[in-house]
Amino acid sequence: MQNDILPQVPSRRRFIGVAAAAIAAGSLSRFAFAQTSQTVTEITPAAGGDKTAIRKLRVHVPESQLTDLRRRIKATKWPERETVTDASQGVQLATMQKLATYWSTNYDWRKVEARLNALPQYVTEIDGLDIHFIHVRSKQKDALPMIITHGWPGSIIEQMKVIDPLTNPTAHGGSASDAFDVVIPSLPGYGFSGKPTATGWDPARIARAWVVLMQRLGYTRYVAQGGDWGNAVTEQMALLTPPGLIGIHTNMPATVPDDIANALKYGNPPPAGLSPDEQHAFDQLDYFYKHGLGYAQEMAGRPQTLYGIEDSPIGLAAWMLDHDAASQAMIARVFNGQTEGLSRDDVLDNVTLYWVTNSVFPDEIYSAPKSWTEKAYPKLIHYNRLPKGGHFAAWEQPQEFTDEVRVSFRSLR
Repeated sequence: MQNDILPQVPSRRRFIGVAAAAIAAGSLSRFAFAQTSQTVTEITPAAGGDKTAIRKLRVHVPESQLTDLRRRIKATKWPERETVTDASQGVQLATMQKLATYWSTNYDWRKVEARLNALPQYVTEIDGLDIHFIHVRSKQKDALPMIITHGWPGSIIEQMKVIDPLTNPTAHGGSASDAFDVVIPSLPGYGFSGKPTATGWDPARIARAWVVLMQRLGYTRYVAQGGDWGNAVTEQMALLTPPGLIGIHTNMPATVPDDIANALKYGNPPPAGLSPDEQHAFDQLDYFYKHGLGYAQEMAGRPQTLYGIEDSPIGLAAWMLDHDAASQAMIARVFNGQTEGLSRDDVLDNVTLYWVTNSVFPDEIYSAPKSWTEKAYPKLIHYNRLPKGGHFAAWEQPQEFTDEVRVSFRSLR
């Protein structure tokens, strides 16, 4: 979407409507159990103590923390098995016990730690908070800078598979003209970024911080990408119309029209005359509103009550797995020995990152019809529906994600 024509807020509803607005003030800002994860990072001091300077960061989780993690997993007090034969009551006991066995005996955090430390990682203070980010410059001189924002329950782990294809396209089926410089920040309260001690870090505030970050890195012309909460932040960046932002891409567009949002909100039937794609999207959203919003409501309204996910690694993992039905089913198949877009290590890399950093708190939840997308983005320059892939697009299907991003921004170079 070109940034001279922005999302028309009065004529649309953000995905999840009122719930999303509440979570913006809740999950991204309310949790404050721990300060910045200094115990798992080594940060190069800035000359003169200037916290706004860009400082190098290296990850190292003490072995004692990993030992404690394995001890806690093995000491899990398990509930009774669910009383149904499917996942309708939540993440199934068999899935969690297989995950626990692998996590406590075969999983190796040091592998992903080494991959992280092989990347250029930095931290800089913006608006009073340390912001961690990966910054990889392409060797191609005309590379297009792009800031990519993760969502929940994701992290920078989501984007690691696409860094080299985006920055080094000639080694991954692309041309030199497809190259990007890539900036991947950790949201406030996530990963190695600082943790807010007060409310207020909503998507609009994060978007302002991201604009500062790109300016601080010296970029005067760039694009932005995001899904889930990354979409909310990315759209807010576009609405700010900062100098230099020339377009955005999202794999989870917020495209629900007013009449659809109102029908969903009040439990009414869908408006008449919907196309098959629109009816399918309505049915997906209707199911999610009725059966998939429990975690969001709790995190938005009563986040301090969720002590269990800070004290129990299995409690945290189960909470993260129960994000949406398709992702949960895929992860269950992974731990049942099937090959999917994610591996067991992929899943546990992300969960373990949450655990060691005491982080706060995404097939896709719904497939946005082109008709809704064109109304939401009046100067849409690319729309595509892919045959496979779900909520964690870059993580699950890195090749397809990379191809889509290349095509999306090609006309803006």
